[in-house]
Amino acid sequence: MRNLTIELDPRSARPPYLKVADAVIAAIEAGRLKPGSRLPGTRALAKVLGLNRNTVDAGYQDAVAQGWLVAEPSRGTFVARNLPDIGLYSPAGAEANPQLNGSRTEESAKSLLSFSDGAADPRLLPTAAMARAFRRGLIRKKALSSLGYDDPRGTTALRKALTTHLAVERGLSFASHDLMVTRGSQMALFLAAQAIAVPDMAIAVENPGYPLAVTAFRAAGVRVVPIAVDEGGMSIDGLEGALARDRSIGAVYVTPHHQYPTTVTMGASRRLRLIDLARTARLTILEDDYDHDYRFEGAPVLPIAARAPGETVYIGSLSKLLAPGIRLGYVVAPPDLVARMAGIREAIDRQGDGPLEEAVALMIEDGELARHARKARRIYHARRDYLAARLRSALPDALAFDIPRGGLALWARIVDGTDPERWSKVASELGLSLTPAAQHSIDGLGPAAFRLGYAGLDEPEIDQAVEMLKIAHLRT
Repeated sequence: MRNLTIELDPRSARPPYLKVADAVIAAIEAGRLKPGSRLPGTRALAKVLGLNRNTVDAGYQDAVAQGWLVAEPSRGTFVARNLPDIGLYSPAGAEANPQLNGSRTEESAKSLLSFSDGAADPRLLPTAAMARAFRRGLIRKKALSSLGYDDPRGTTALRKALTTHLAVERGLSFASHDLMVTRGSQMALFLAAQAIAVPDMAIAVENPGYPLAVTAFRAAGVRVVPIAVDEGGMSIDGLEGALARDRSIGAVYVTPHHQYPTTVTMGASRRLRLIDLARTARLTILEDDYDHDYRFEGAPVLPIAARAPGETVYIGSLSKLLAPGIRLGYVVAPPDLVARMAGIREAIDRQGDGPLEEAVALMIEDGELARHARKARRIYHARRDYLAARLRSALPDALAFDIPRGGLALWARIVDGTDPERWSKVASELGLSLTPAAQHSIDGLGPAAFRLGYAGLDEPEIDQAVEMLKIAHLRT
């Protein structure tokens, strides 16, 4: 048998059949055995390795049980076809593929797949409809002689379109001058924090929560106070306790529709308690409604701002609906607060992207955005269910999760004691990016879990990502 790809480790103290399984897996990881390739027959391999045929057969069966191999009756044993071609990007594979040596330096080594934080798939962007809207928008703005500087709160067309859109979709009632368009929801968070900040003020935030919100608040000079999150979202008891201890808390930041990162929805009772507490303690509620467009079962839960507009600064995003690179967010707030935010914005960014805002306004007016939202919901709903099924099949004893009714991520809890940091590191070495829950925590001590954003992965990519996740788990 020439060019033998399966070599036993002479230093291993494991039983002989496990040495065979280890050797097979090592050959796959090194890229010497490719997905779908046929393995040598047990009799032939046993002769070459100097082992009993039953030992080799037991080793093959162990690798089959782990998901690395597939035994096909009357045909033989094959490397599982749904495995990623690890040899193309694993460290061992770089040695086996000399043409890759030197091309995968630390600077250029990037994950080939990513369980993101829940970003939309830019491949679904309705480019044709958007191109038409851009052309029409430019013509309309030119006809209105408005290709010069715009209002720092955003174009009139988009503010009016969003006023109608949010009234229908989210039950919000406000005038268009109470809304400000921003370059993504991150800018909205930063401007809102700057506008409400007073000396020595603190803001209560979910923990675990959205790290970039904490970044925005700290950049505004506001101290953050972590409040625990449980199966119902932010703990209102925890918030009450924090307020009793710290009278400098003047605002609270929440993601009640799909809590980031755990995906849970805050129930009606807890929402009402939060509103009552905000009114009693004179808190400003910063409500981040970042992915309300994606509700797969049941009616969307209306935002807190629909019940308590006077206490709430409402923040949303169109980037989750279109694509991460389409930087469009918005904030709805009392007029004096919007005016302050506009003044702060003018110091760094005189206005937004007028042509883009005009184009999106036309897409809202024409129903194109609603049609895209319906299509995206169907696709992401299917991807959610597909990922859940694959995880249950591949890692039934390692991960547990509840399927959220909406949103673009699963909150997968590690239930077998595997260290999430180590698991993440090994996955990264294989080419899969995932973020341990601790990185969503203010104190860095989050639960043993991962937020698995699936929207940017189609079904073949989900297959590949789950297999890499499984391989990393086996190697952890």
